[in-house]
Parts: sequence; C-alpha cells; structure tokens
Amino acid sequence: MPALLFDGLTVVVSPLISLMQDQVDQVRELGVPAAFLNSTLDYADYLATARRVKSGEIKLLYTSPETLLRPETLVMLDRSSVDCLAIDEAHCISAWGHDFRPEYRQLLPVRKRYGSAVCVAFTATATRRVQADIQGILGFDDENAFIASFNRENLFLEVWPRTDGLAQTLTFLEAHRDQSGIIYCSTRRQVNTLTAQLAAHGWPVLPYHAGLDDATRRRNQAEFSRDRTPIIVATIAFGMGINKSNVRFVLHYNLPESLESYYQEIGRSGRDGLRADCLLLFSRADLGTIYQFIEEGAESERAGRHARLQAMVRFAEAEGCRRALLLDYFGETLAEDGCGFCDTCLAARGEVVKEDVTAAAAQLLDCVAATGQVFGAGHVIDVLRGSRNQDVLRWRHDRLTVYGAGKEITAKRWRHLAEQFIRQGLVEQEMEHGSLRLTARGEAARKGATVLVTPEAARPAATAQEAPAHDAELFTLLRTLRREIADAENLPPYIVFSDRSLVEMATYFPQSPQRFLAIHGVGERKLVQHGERFLAAIRAYCAERGLAERPKPVETPTLTRTSTGEKNRSAEVGELFAAGQSVAELQALYGVKQTTIVDHLSRCVWAGQTFPAEQILPLSQLAAEDQARVLAALAELGAERLKPLFDAVGGTISYEELTVMRLYYLCLTPMTLPA
Repeated sequence: MPALLFDGLTVVVSPLISLMQDQVDQVRELGVPAAFLNSTLDYADYLATARRVKSGEIKLLYTSPETLLRPETLVMLDRSSVDCLAIDEAHCISAWGHDFRPEYRQLLPVRKRYGSAVCVAFTATATRRVQADIQGILGFDDENAFIASFNRENLFLEVWPRTDGLAQTLTFLEAHRDQSGIIYCSTRRQVNTLTAQLAAHGWPVLPYHAGLDDATRRRNQAEFSRDRTPIIVATIAFGMGINKSNVRFVLHYNLPESLESYYQEIGRSGRDGLRADCLLLFSRADLGTIYQFIEEGAESERAGRHARLQAMVRFAEAEGCRRALLLDYFGETLAEDGCGFCDTCLAARGEVVKEDVTAAAAQLLDCVAATGQVFGAGHVIDVLRGSRNQDVLRWRHDRLTVYGAGKEITAKRWRHLAEQFIRQGLVEQEMEHGSLRLTARGEAARKGATVLVTPEAARPAATAQEAPAHDAELFTLLRTLRREIADAENLPPYIVFSDRSLVEMATYFPQSPQRFLAIHGVGERKLVQHGERFLAAIRAYCAERGLAERPKPVETPTLTRTSTGEKNRSAEVGELFAAGQSVAELQALYGVKQTTIVDHLSRCVWAGQTFPAEQILPLSQLAAEDQARVLAALAELGAERLKPLFDAVGGTISYEELTVMRLYYLCLTPMTLPA
C-alpha cells in the first residue's frame, strides 16, 4: 500500500527468488504494476524490465541483494525516482540471524545512495540481539522499531519423540487427509527415502531439495502450489519461496537447527488464519548431524549456532507451555498461564496420565554408570537388552552385571524412555558424540526416587481442528471452481481466493455483490474478476437447497504498538507544532518531507488533539477551486479513507495534497472518536 501511495518506485530486496515470482504474481493479480530482477531473467527480459522501470511504469520492483548491487542495476535506479527501499527477511543482515547473508551487509551504502527514500526492513523471526543488529547496521533509531506480536495463535504446536518415524508420519497424515502440507527433512537422502515410502503407501507426494535439477524443482513446486500434489517432502531449501495460504500442516521429521528456522518453517502454514498443525518428531540422534554441519561451517558463526541449537533442544524437551517458551525466545511474554493450544498444555489439563517407570530408570542409569558414562543411548540400550553386537563385545560389556537386565523391554520402548530421562535431566547428553552422563537427579533416581513419564501411546494426537461452521459440500464446489479459474489463468489457486475466503462464502452464502465484498479477501478487483462466477455458483447451490443468505458479523480490528521510548514521534511532532514550530522547521529538524510531518499531525488529530486550521491550509499548493472540490468530497464521503476521495476528484489530485486537505478538514470539523 505505501508503494502505491508513493509517486516513485519502491524497491523490495529479498533473498528468495521463487518468493519474488510468487509475490509479483499476486500483486499483478490485484492490478499493481510490479516486476522482478534476478538471475532467472535472460538478457532481453532484463533490458525490457529495466526500460519499464526507468519509464516509471513499475511501482514495485523486487530484486535479490546480488542483483541490486550490480553496477548496471544501481545506474538504472539512479535514473529512476526511488521513493522507498524495503528490505525483506532482514534477519539475514545479522551474523546472529539464522540465515546470515553477507550480501545483506552491503545494503547500507545503497540506503545512503538513495538518502531521500524511505527505508523499511521486515522480519518475522528476530531475537532481541538480531533486532539490535538490524537497527545498528541499517542506522535505525529505537523509535523506528515497530514490534508486533510473534504469536501465531492458529498454529497448534506439538512434539513427539521419534521412535518409528515412518509409522508416526503415516498416523499424522491420516488425520490430515485431503489437506496440503510440508514435511521437512534434514538431508536430501532422507527426503528421497521418505518420499518413496509415503508414495508406496498411496500418498500424493513429491520431493524437493537442492540435488534435483532446476526444472524438476520448479515443476514440483508448481504442482504443490497449484494443489495438484498436496504434500511436499523437502529440505529447508523449500517453502521460503512461496506464499501458499492453505498449508494446513508442517511436519518436521528431523530437529531444526534453531528456533528461528523452526518458526520460519512452521510459518509456511496457516497463512489464511485457519488452524494449522505443526508436529516435530524429535530424536537426540539428530544432534550429531546438526553438530557436524556447525563444525563444517565458518568458525566465527559456531558459537551463535551452538547457542541456537541448545535453545531448539530446550523447546523440544519442554514440559511447560511450548508457545510461552517460543515467545520468550523472541522477547515476548505470553499473557495467559499457558496457551491451551499445544501438546504440553493439553497434558497439563490432566488429559494424559503419567506412568511410573522408577525401576526401568534405575536399570538404564545403572548401565550408564557401569559403562563409564562415555557411550550414547544406543549402546546403553544394546547392553541392557543383551545384544551380541561388535561394540558390546569389544568393550567387554557383556561381562557387566547390567548386561541383559532389560531384555524384556523392547528397543523402541527403551529409546522412548531414554528420551524422557534426558528431558527430565536424569542424564545429560553430550552434543558432539551423544554420550550420556549422570546428573544429581539421576543419582537420586538410581537410589529409588520416583520417576514418572508420559506414556507414548497416550500423547495428545494432532488432529485437525474442525473448520468454522460452514457447508462442506459448497466449500468443495467452490474449491473446484477456484481450481478451474486458476488453471485457466495459470495461477496457483490460493491467488484466486484463499481457503479462508471460500470457508466464509460457504458460511454466509453471499447473494449480492455488496455481501460478497464483505467476505475476507474480496475487494473491488476480485469482485470484478471473479465475483459473478462465484455468486452464480452460490445462488444456484442455495436455491437447490433452500438456503438463505446469512449476515457476516462486523469485525473490529485492533492495532497495538510496542513503544521503545517515553513518547512516540507523532506526539512529539504534535507538541512542537502546537508550541509554535512551523512545518518547515519540523522538516529541517527531523530531516523528512512535508508529507511525513503532515502524517504525524494527522495521527495527533485522530487521537483527539486539535490545531488551528489556518496553520494547515498554507501547506496546500492547490488552486482555490480544487481545494473546494476536495472539501466537498470530504463532507460527502468522510475522512477515514483517501482512495474514495482520490476517485471522487477523478484522480487529478495527488494523495499528498489530499492528505493536507484532509488534515485541514479535520481541524475545521469537531470530531467524536470511539475509544
């Protein structure tokens, strides 16, 4: 929206080439002149796009940092009017971020090169340390930091100890049949294996990883985006480049390397606001693989990556509310005592009865001690079960008194218990090699202290939440219609309408264009493009079944801001203006355009402050007759939105002038605003 309000060009920097394409497709569908520049374009397409940028045809230009930093790109932008530089995935600028990109460090000179342009940076997953890095590197003051909640309330969070990964995945998928989802694996080999296994069990699934050729990756992503293959099994290379709104689940087959990565990846789901289920299959066996990746990386990044991995393990092993722990990591406190929407909160409600395993705990802990506290859980379990494998015999552990003491318990059961004992702190697991070491709590358990665990079979299941009360048959019919339109226009279905939009259509049965506009995701352009076909389908369906249109409840949005100072900039500007500072003086003081000062003053007026109207009118450069036209339109249409005013004057008066005249009108007009 800001890009459309600016007269000039908005440049969006993103590290994700496929996301650029996806976003450009979506905004073009809304009628916005947008384009991208990246390595996928051939020379002819690059030149054609560059010509459109320089001629002012393009309002939104997406580009990668590498392409932005090329001399020819900068020369092209020098000849354009760059009004805004927007940096997406801004955590990439910080070495403490989970996806550090050195090229992002070079964006500050670009910001300085276009010093008159507004600069904004966005990220969904930045800890306080990463936020400070972003501010410092890009030169943002504390008052320029706006922090919304990290809480994605519609995501159900759950962790299962991974004991039989395939069987657990099949159980989870059965609860999400006919839904779209992503399964993340840590290696290409695991992706290929799991894809083949799921396909053999009849699931519509495709792989995605860097080992596939470009054409195959693009084809598989398109099949998933267009809902032709609902499930993708992928490494973390996938998913960051799509904005598919109807992903109903994300399953992590392996442990992510950080909470930032985990939150980014589960954030691919539930983007339409409906429930999505996020399951992590956790095994400490994954730690060795991640540790190896860390050691193979840059030495300067190892400390940060180790710290992030340890935080990820704490989350996976948490016995308290997972959402509270996750939000705390990002510097946010959960207001409630538990979220009530994660597996641990369900368990805390008493839905799961704990099991007494004191005797088994003593056996395993005795075996850890007897083998010298230098072996991992797998070796300890082999000794307990009386295995004759090479390592047990080589270390002569078949001669220990604990050898075979736990052979009546299955290896799967022992692995589950070992995971639980590690979580409870009875033993510590060394990260690099996985060896177990007794703790003080473990010594107490060896001496008979009671040990309780959650029975594996009794864990709360991740079942799909019932959708809002809607007509399932009509929803299916509308989804088929959406697919037909999407295929005809070569678009992913979710760009036509999201699942949430279809659910609302199948709930409220809109019969008229006015009621159709009240549906989530429907605007004037969508109404013109697709309204009649969807309305015709809804009317016919309702006529057959005698269903009447239902009114949609009015939603009242609320906005919050995390303030980092004693007062915000708008209040400060308002006080100075009221004290006699002119708009020109305030522009010089803050180094901003007149429009920015007018915006601050407008916020003050909406908040209840008043200014002398005669001090506002000189800011307008309009002729008297044009000022009269705008004031007449304001009196008729109200001052809440500028777009109707812009249309009412035939698009002949700029938004900047409309903003000034609206402020003047508000200062003339007594207002009673809701609290």
